[in-house]
Amino acid sequence: MRIDPELAATVAAVVDEGTLDAAARRLQITPSAVSQRLKTLEQQLGRVLVVRSKPARLTEAGEAVVRLARQIALLERDALAGMDAEGGKQRISIPLAVNADSMATWFLPPLARLADRHDLDFDLHRDDQNFTARLLESGTVMAAVTSEETPVAGCSVSPLGVLEYRAMATKTFADRWFRGGVTPDALATAPFVDFDRRDTLQHEWLQAQGVSHQGVPRHYVPASHDYALAVALGLGWGMLPLPQQPDGLVALGGPTLRVKLFWQQWNLRSELLETVAAEVAAEARRVLPGSPAAV
Repeated sequence: MRIDPELAATVAAVVDEGTLDAAARRLQITPSAVSQRLKTLEQQLGRVLVVRSKPARLTEAGEAVVRLARQIALLERDALAGMDAEGGKQRISIPLAVNADSMATWFLPPLARLADRHDLDFDLHRDDQNFTARLLESGTVMAAVTSEETPVAGCSVSPLGVLEYRAMATKTFADRWFRGGVTPDALATAPFVDFDRRDTLQHEWLQAQGVSHQGVPRHYVPASHDYALAVALGLGWGMLPLPQQPDGLVALGGPTLRVKLFWQQWNLRSELLETVAAEVAAEARRVLPGSPAAV
């Protein structure tokens, strides 16, 4: 059995755009043609590939088809570029997964340099560094900044460095809540800023101080820049990465938390993907402690 690349690309377009109508506009065909292509491939494979919800969702079989579609598109562009053919100069979208703090502190400059030199569009997916590898498994992205050292099946992995976090607060906040010191009793009542309900950095720091995060007041601010702003405004204390610590904050002491970051990408011989990986690694060597260049 063979999978028609055009049909696989249609599945990828549907999940990228969210609906059959949007995919039809992107592919410049009718919605009924998109529906027919999906139906044809599903019948050939004997599997449901796309859940027709809003937005459309992939099944496990659909994820495998989308991975294939993206790999074909990437390798096709590399081949055409190697022949200096017209298709090798067409713009291509590179979906990447990255954690919010990396995006806010060091990840965008290398992408800007790449976009300046190549005809690339980056489709960034933000998630916690503990979960970005899942986007590789699903075929949603081609590469990811992740905290997972074990490679996802079909992927290669290389170390990037370490993102270091310290507990910080405004002096006014510290004077109010930690007048007698940063003690377990004070930490049990002082509000902190949580990124979202999957973020555990503040919880880990509290645990190291002998305090359970359960029952401690907190504010949820699920955006990296706004999170740092919330701490700078005195909304609560929070764990901030070293490259993103506004002036006027004081350190609360305790351990510096270190999150190891890795670059995982599809294990393909793609010159374009390797170029992206090299630029990201070069920026990591410049910015992050513990990068391979510093070892």
